[in-house]
Amino acid sequence: MRSKTNRVLGSIVYAALTIAIANAASPAFAATPSRWQANQAAQQNAVQKQVGAIKSIVETTVTITTDSGAAASVNVQPTTKIVRVEPGQTDLKSAVPLELKDLQIGDRVFVRWKASDTAQPVNAIGIIVMKRADVDAKQQHEREDWQKRSVGGLVTSVDPAAKTVLVSVTAIGGKKSIAINTTPKTLFRRYDPDSVKFDDAKPSSLDQIKPGDQLRALGTRGADGTTVDAEAVVTGSFRNIAGTILSVDPASNTITVNDLIAKKPVVVKVSDQTQLRKLPPEVAQRIAFRLKAAASGASQSGDASSASGSSAPSGNRAPGNGASASSSPNAPQGGPGGGARPGGGQADLQQILNRMPASTLADFQKSDVVMVVSTEGTDSGGVTAITVVGGVDSILAASPSASQAMTLSPWSLGGSSAMDAAGNP
Repeated sequence: MRSKTNRVLGSIVYAALTIAIANAASPAFAATPSRWQANQAAQQNAVQKQVGAIKSIVETTVTITTDSGAAASVNVQPTTKIVRVEPGQTDLKSAVPLELKDLQIGDRVFVRWKASDTAQPVNAIGIIVMKRADVDAKQQHEREDWQKRSVGGLVTSVDPAAKTVLVSVTAIGGKKSIAINTTPKTLFRRYDPDSVKFDDAKPSSLDQIKPGDQLRALGTRGADGTTVDAEAVVTGSFRNIAGTILSVDPASNTITVNDLIAKKPVVVKVSDQTQLRKLPPEVAQRIAFRLKAAASGASQSGDASSASGSSAPSGNRAPGNGASASSSPNAPQGGPGGGARPGGGQADLQQILNRMPASTLADFQKSDVVMVVSTEGTDSGGVTAITVVGGVDSILAASPSASQAMTLSPWSLGGSSAMDAAGNP
């Protein structure tokens, strides 16, 4: 999570700049009351800074790719102070001195140089480093934590007095309500209206959450699985689209979908952050059967073919009757890791999607039926896709509102898979 790294680096900026300015200040200027000289001292001590990842190191020149995508180069001098901090560290008290030879491609750095420096490249006065391996390890830990301890769903109500949010979690077998309990220590973040990047999510608060929002909370579940004591909450207002593709434009990375919900065409932009999936027919049929069975209140045990009237292979019968969930190696088998979750909790739709192989825009053609979760969009009418799922003809035929089951997942928080939000703890 790059935004967290930036905040950590940013939190030590004040201390670092104070030290640098104090060390660079001239005693003559300090003893002279002249305003002109004071202004000159301030200008000479002004510092420029940049945050990014090391792109290359050639002799004493370090080039970084900034978080805005630009390139910046600095010259490392013998006097340049280089220190290493750990992810999560908020000051320089335990920083470890490094040398230029210790820097590596991919390391996250906070670089400082004097604003008055006209050299090309500028001479760095200080470099604060977070080693790539340390950042990767922390991010992996955070992804695993969100995978194991997060719950996601649609907000149905907010109780400001009790500091509780009620969410509806959709699983293949039905819905359940979970109360998200927050405290003054709970961290809130909210997605930007037209961005699918978690890095663009902004600090938020309980009073910004409203019914209809998608929410994912990290925390400790209650013993009965109906409550979560939240440590962090991420929310956003997203749009669910379901319909037939009218056209695909590879040049602009867009697809135009005839939205069955809004009953009009919608231009959907696909970015490098978009999750693209295509369900195999047997997986889609199994989901469709379960949705249909849940809607009618029928038992999910027994032969799927005879119950639904379809020609689905007998090996794809629903779990619960001793049969294998699927003969496909990509088909989900319940909770993370392939086994059914304790208590019989079944995989939610987002979990299934995350287990499918990634697709590309080239895999989607005109007349394909898709379900999309997107940003709210702009006034111009376009939206940016978070998730696009194809091969859903049978799912929408069984449940036209099935696209509402796709909710905010740990994938969109930087994780690689989602936990079974609807299962028991």
